[in-house]
Amino acid sequence: MAPLITTRHDDYIELSNTINEDDEPPDIRLQQNQQEQHQLQLYPMRHKHSNSLHRDSMEALLEEANQLTPAEDTITKLTIVKTSPKHLVFQSLPSLIVSLIGLIVAGVLMDEYQHWDVFLRTPELFILLPILLNLKGNLEMILASRFSTSANMGDLDYGPVRRSLVIGNLALLQVQALIAGAVAGLASFALGLMTRPDSTSSYHECVYMTSSSMVSASFSSAILGVFMCALILICRRFNVNPDNIACPLASATGDIVTLILLAGCAVVLQGQMDSLLSTFVFLVMLTSVPLFGLIVWKNKHAKDLLFVGWTPIVCAMVISSLAGVVLEQYVEKYKGVALLTPVLIGVAGNLGSIYASRISTSLHQDTYENYASVEWVLFLMNFPVQCVFLLIIWGFDMGQLDYNFWFFLTYILVSLICTFICLKIGKWMTLGFWKMGYDPDNYVIPYLTAMIDVFGTVLLVTTFSLLTSSGANDMTSPGNAQIANIG
Repeated sequence: MAPLITTRHDDYIELSNTINEDDEPPDIRLQQNQQEQHQLQLYPMRHKHSNSLHRDSMEALLEEANQLTPAEDTITKLTIVKTSPKHLVFQSLPSLIVSLIGLIVAGVLMDEYQHWDVFLRTPELFILLPILLNLKGNLEMILASRFSTSANMGDLDYGPVRRSLVIGNLALLQVQALIAGAVAGLASFALGLMTRPDSTSSYHECVYMTSSSMVSASFSSAILGVFMCALILICRRFNVNPDNIACPLASATGDIVTLILLAGCAVVLQGQMDSLLSTFVFLVMLTSVPLFGLIVWKNKHAKDLLFVGWTPIVCAMVISSLAGVVLEQYVEKYKGVALLTPVLIGVAGNLGSIYASRISTSLHQDTYENYASVEWVLFLMNFPVQCVFLLIIWGFDMGQLDYNFWFFLTYILVSLICTFICLKIGKWMTLGFWKMGYDPDNYVIPYLTAMIDVFGTVLLVTTFSLLTSSGANDMTSPGNAQIANIG
């Protein structure tokens, strides 16, 4: 008996249990091809390059639409997407608040872990934390952006394609996470040798660092990958744009889960550091890379992604290390830098990633994004989120900060500048990569988050220096103030 399949032409819905991955939604694909051919006949130059469809505003488009015939106007309206600021705020603001709470919790966990015996005995773990969190965060946000595009394109509405995309992307995420974990572990061990040349580091410590990093990266990617796929499918089911919520939630939950798993792996493996347990775990993790790679290679929807996007991930790690150098130089000099910096750059990065993800989706769909409206809504959305953060740290007296008018004013100003820079860079990079023939979903977010790490850290440190030198607010830490008085 043939499986039951129900179709709806405006939004393809599949009720079949068939698992033949070679199947495609025939009605929708045929409709799309016919519509593209019709548009190509009417506007032969408009389809010469997809990016030519996108403009900074819709004024020119609407003026052109007024001059079209009724038949042409019907087709053109199919490519116009009007963004409701109210829907954008209602969908994005809760996810940004959740990501804010996640950033604060991650900061509290990092502050707690620094007193654990396992971190005191292996200081390289502190070097590993920012490197691993940066690499892992980029992987999950790339998955969220790419999967959101697939959802908005309708690729997830058809059962066989949906299953193939989920399996292929989860296997790809495992390959990326294991390789990223190995790179992060080896890099942190090497940096530890450079910063502490007198230390007695050994082979066992190197394998211990690498295996802890790979295990935590793999398991957190499995948890977060399933969570993100389920979240985006739910968004699609209830007609919510996943571009507005997926990236912030991926960023927030990723840091917390990875931190907890890394601490747990470090505690378990450190007791057996001198044994072959860490080596065995490392070999198991290493042999699983080609296994997951084979799954991706046999998946026609994910095969092309296996060797794509590695350059921005590695370059982002290098760029973020510059922010780490600046942060390390000033984290003990000024109060609150360690508390404020992750939230400052995290919120700006999340807003920029929402914007980049939306633009990428519109480019893939050949639709118009009202850039001016979306930019202003996302830019202004930064203000209530940062106000909530300031209320939280003021209410719980966190960071040993002097909460006066000048502190609040300068922090809000810096956060708005960071958000403005991040939105502009996100727009330019997304359009730029699209023009060069690269999928922005796989390239933009790593560079974007890494660059805002540097800009945000430098701006915050500069602001604290100006506040202190002008006498508006003494931001120097108590320890440095005492040293200055003694001198």
